[in-house]
Amino acid sequence: MHHTLGNSLGITLPREVLAALKVDKGDTLTFTSAPDGFRIAPYDAKRASQLEAARQIMKKRRHVLRELAK
Repeated sequence: MHHTLGNSLGITLPREVLAALKVDKGDTLTFTSAPDGFRIAPYDAKRASQLEAARQIMKKRRHVLRELAK
């Protein structure tokens, strides 16, 4: 089930899922693509910052990365 939260969309998760993820009502989760669907994890600001830095480096140095991949 989903519902609108301002300009965002919220989902309802069973209590067992919240307990397994160690999150509470109102916490932000991240969804990442996986071979068998999606992985759900609590939002980690430090990790998000590191991933954004990596994206910027890959974008800036994409020609070097392409050469290395050959």
